[in-house]
Amino acid sequence: MASSSSSATETATERRGIPAASFVEDVQTYLNQLGLDVNSTLSFLQERLQQYKLVEMKLLAQQRDLQAKIPDIEKCLDVVSTLQAKKGTGESLLADFEVSEGIYSRARIEDADSVCLWLGANVMLEYSCEEANTLLQNNLENAKASLEVLIADLQFLRDQVTITQVTIARVYNWDVHQRRAKQATVTA
Repeated sequence: MASSSSSATETATERRGIPAASFVEDVQTYLNQLGLDVNSTLSFLQERLQQYKLVEMKLLAQQRDLQAKIPDIEKCLDVVSTLQAKKGTGESLLADFEVSEGIYSRARIEDADSVCLWLGANVMLEYSCEEANTLLQNNLENAKASLEVLIADLQFLRDQVTITQVTIARVYNWDVHQRRAKQATVTA
């Protein structure tokens, strides 16, 4: 019965699979609800803290990936917009592009009706400039929205880490206080 009430308090709220940490007002009540001794509770909280740190590392990696992806999408949008602007004017566009790492080539582009976009997993598809523009705009909006959600998840996670660290300190300090009180009653 104690474990069911503890799971209810531990996961009362969560964000995208990240369990919320509960703030402990009264350590004695918290220990009674968990049905654990101080050392087991501290071990549980330390394990939860490590889980939070692992999730934080994964989210930070996703954030770095998205922050690198957004400028690439914007650059592709600029190129497609430039191609669309030059289309039908009769003037050609000189472009330097990377052939291999550190090796560039110059190309003359005249009236491009389509572009090829890397979709990932060694897949490239040819799109009309209008379709490419629409696809890239959608990808940019999705990447920015994902980044906002990720930043909110990271903030939520940091709050849970702080709450867990405070709970660890409160349980530890409570235990020290209890031991001192017992020691004082034994010596008195």
